[in-house]
Amino acid sequence: MKVQVYTSTWCRDCRTAKQFLESHGIDYTEINVDADRAASDELIRIVGKRAVPQLVIDGEWFQPYTPGRGLLYDEMYKRLNIPRP
Repeated sequence: MKVQVYTSTWCRDCRTAKQFLESHGIDYTEINVDADRAASDELIRIVGKRAVPQLVIDGEWFQPYTPGRGLLYDEMYKRLNIPRP
């Protein structure tokens, strides 16, 4: 499985998403949209706004959080095929 995480340095939900992936042994490539203008432009083109975190799992885009609700843990387990504890 190939996982990319679009992040920003100021984003608390981005840190939480990366911690989730790391705690479950999921390798990922981080793409910081603050440091990479092309990645920021791609995010806007695909998603329609500069909303982070965004995961790309085997080419499929997924927003792993809901504003005001935080990380969507159930959806993360399901999409990443991680058994629930």
